[in-house]
Amino acid sequence: MLSNLATRDVETVIHPYTNLAALRDTGPLVIERGKGVWLHDSEGKTYIDSMAGLWCTALGYGNEELVEAAAAQMRKLSFGHLFASKSHDAAIELAEKLKEIVPVQASKIFFCASGSEANDSQVKFVWYMNNARGLPKKKKFISRLKGYHGVTVASASLSGLPHNHMDFDLPIGGVLHTACPHHYRFAHDGESEEAFATRLAAELEQMIEREGPETVAAFIAEPVMGAGGVIVPPKTYFEKIGAVCAKYDVYMISDEVICGFGRLGTAFGCQTVGYKPHSISMAKALSSAYLPIAAVTVPDQMYAAMLDESRKLGTFGHGFTYGGHPVAAAVALKTLEIYARDRIFEKTAAKTPYFQARLRQLGEHPLVGEARGMGLVGGVELVADKVSKRAFDPKQGMAPRAVRFAQEEGVISRFLAGDTVAICPPLIISEAEIDDMFNRLARALDRTHAWAKQEKLVA
Repeated sequence: MLSNLATRDVETVIHPYTNLAALRDTGPLVIERGKGVWLHDSEGKTYIDSMAGLWCTALGYGNEELVEAAAAQMRKLSFGHLFASKSHDAAIELAEKLKEIVPVQASKIFFCASGSEANDSQVKFVWYMNNARGLPKKKKFISRLKGYHGVTVASASLSGLPHNHMDFDLPIGGVLHTACPHHYRFAHDGESEEAFATRLAAELEQMIEREGPETVAAFIAEPVMGAGGVIVPPKTYFEKIGAVCAKYDVYMISDEVICGFGRLGTAFGCQTVGYKPHSISMAKALSSAYLPIAAVTVPDQMYAAMLDESRKLGTFGHGFTYGGHPVAAAVALKTLEIYARDRIFEKTAAKTPYFQARLRQLGEHPLVGEARGMGLVGGVELVADKVSKRAFDPKQGMAPRAVRFAQEEGVISRFLAGDTVAICPPLIISEAEIDDMFNRLARALDRTHAWAKQEKLVA
């Protein structure tokens, strides 16, 4: 029997990434309040949020400084836009601060409200730039299988996950997907990480040559792949991919929507993995997810093209109502201030060895084929047989079952492609809370294993 709130939800709300038919029977988990890394549901049960919301609440819940920053800005200027030469101090100050901290050359900052909008804008900006450069055929984008870049038409096309495409009539034309850099799943027998990276770079080069270098515009990648299964790049991967892109004048974009702002122990994930992009997309932890805000860095060459096109066309015909919203920008500014003042990135780096050690312990579980991660993000891939790496039939729903048991144990997690359970807590999590979280997840895996044995899905 569903509660009143759950019944009202089922009758009124469409839930993303949810089996909507099953939801009618199970109802939603209704979260009522949160503080730190803890959430409390409408029935009074408490959970550790091991997913930082959706990879985003870096400073946890209920940070009073962010609340006050929002309230103060709302009293001062509750809305302001950047259309038609208008501006406000919050957007200006945030753009200045981002230009200071990003590890790429940035002439300007473009604001929007989500990672999907940021990556959609990246596509349009590259097309726009190449038209201005007199390269009208250089428009194709290369993403990666299992990559995730959003759900708007262009960003969902960039995503290399079937459920983002099936029955949505995607991907659009001009989007290519090169190989997924998951050594555990896709390396040849005996192939080292470096050799695997060399092969992937060679396959990318072959794709560019096959398509025609004059038609290939850009390559986009997450430093560590998120929704595709928390996939860590093999050693030397980005160095070798970068050399191929440089050879063929391919613009490189780092999708930092998950990895940006300390998740991997550095300000941006590309710094951790040796990725040297031309531009960065950022969102989520930019405001610790307290308000929707995203941004794209615009290098000199692209800004020059925007100026040329504005002179020709009379305007720059792109933008969003809520891009650079003053309240969101004020919260983002305060978030960046807290990151710097409280040394959040450095503290995350210091917690990483302990977090990753506890993650590796889960890798010893009989149900786990690989426990992988970097910084304060990890994933455990469930397999039917550890030796052969044999996967479960997706219809058996092993990772969803494990996430359900974890919720019963008081941990909110998420299952991803390939029967992977993701772990991505707020950056402020303490060592004691890390232990508590992993202990609960271990109990959930034990319960999942017992269920799988009962159902004769494992020996």
